[in-house]
Amino acid sequence: MGSNDSFREVTSQSWFSRLGASIKSVGFGILLFIAAFPVLFMNEGCAVKIAKGLEEGAGKVISLKEAKVDSANNGKLVHLTGEATTTDTVNDPVLGISENAIRIIRTVQMYQWKEESSSKTEKKLGGGTETVTEYRYVKDWSSSVINSNNFRRSGYTNPAAMEISAETFNAQNVTLGDFSLPKGLIDQITQGEPVQMTQEKLAALPGNLQGRAQLSGNEIYVGNNPASPQIGDLKISVTVVKPQNVSIVAQQQGNTFSPYQTEQETTIFMLNSGTVGAAQMFQQAQSSNRTRTWIVRLVGFILMFAGLSMVFKPIVTLGDVVPIVGSILNFGVSVASFVVSLVLSLVTIAIAWIFYRPLLGIVLLVLGVGAFVAFKVFGKKKQPQAAA
Repeated sequence: MGSNDSFREVTSQSWFSRLGASIKSVGFGILLFIAAFPVLFMNEGCAVKIAKGLEEGAGKVISLKEAKVDSANNGKLVHLTGEATTTDTVNDPVLGISENAIRIIRTVQMYQWKEESSSKTEKKLGGGTETVTEYRYVKDWSSSVINSNNFRRSGYTNPAAMEISAETFNAQNVTLGDFSLPKGLIDQITQGEPVQMTQEKLAALPGNLQGRAQLSGNEIYVGNNPASPQIGDLKISVTVVKPQNVSIVAQQQGNTFSPYQTEQETTIFMLNSGTVGAAQMFQQAQSSNRTRTWIVRLVGFILMFAGLSMVFKPIVTLGDVVPIVGSILNFGVSVASFVVSLVLSLVTIAIAWIFYRPLLGIVLLVLGVGAFVAFKVFGKKKQPQAAA
């Protein structure tokens, strides 16, 4: 990266300006803080419902020995494995690719400018700040168009559009044995393999790309030299999803499938690549549910922590008149916000679990109260030391 591809920008903000902004942010912080409670509570309810629904499904599912329609199973949750196949021929008209396949995926990347930035802010005596932001302009491959009009500095211009776009082509009719698969299950078949690029595929390209396209490994390269790409150059690759073995858990509906409605008002509509037993599919679904639950818990905690930090931001800004005082206040506010957010998150989750699963909820509530008491006791022990 040359020296001309980066620059620094220095901006300043007065103490009064910072104080006004921090006061304005208090209202938004309160909204974030309040929003965290329903996010955490509803997440636990959703997690419990999904878990109980999967438990119900695991106890009711019927494993079919063959992929044959049996009217006795209509409306029941069934598990079956077999080859998902199609008689359709899927076409990519631009590249002249025709395959007996479930899906053809054309991927296109363009070489473009990308703006990166990093900032460092220093507090000044009197409460003001000085921020140094370094902007860097690097060239990179991207599957989407980067709008260079929004760059901080001009002179780094990307094309407004790609000369050929990414696109997906799907088979309309996919079957498994005697069953016709609905779109919701077909969309879950994603395991593919690359299509070998040939001179014939180059010849099928639109006229505006002819003469600039060449083979590069298993891709079509549109540009002069793959070893030295230029802004606007393209890389085109294709993936084909061919007929393959899959495993399904869904409700049998005649000769097709639909989502199974559980007593928890959740649905079961699963497809895995390969031959996977019913028990393993449900275990994987339970694992995915736990992962999703923890992610949303983290989101709820972050909302609460960010909200509290914004509420107390004016106090920190007031202390920033003397930078070291502001830094001490900021540390204290951050620790307090973290502890309060952790305790309230645990308590909210516990209340939700008491509502949905009482035994585990009581355990969580005890942990939350214990953490709060420990924080109070620790704080009291620190006070005499500070006074000394």
